[in-house]
Amino acid sequence: MNGAFKTAVTKAGIDNFHFHDLRHEATTRLFERGWDSMSVSAITGHKSLQMLRRYTHLAPSVLINKLDAPLRTVMDV
Repeated sequence: MNGAFKTAVTKAGIDNFHFHDLRHEATTRLFERGWDSMSVSAITGHKSLQMLRRYTHLAPSVLINKLDAPLRTVMDV
């Protein structure tokens, strides 16, 4: 699998991207879609919250949207 991945990355012209980076990406995307920590760790296999947090890279815009959502709900009433 790693050989095929390297070939695809090279053909795509992407620099400094490794198969392991996909684990970080998947973990982040699950949280962005509203998954809870227990469910994400069950999927990713992380045994501690500390490791799960290390693999999570939420964009500031995602956090802002989460903060704004309750306000938008109240303002719509």
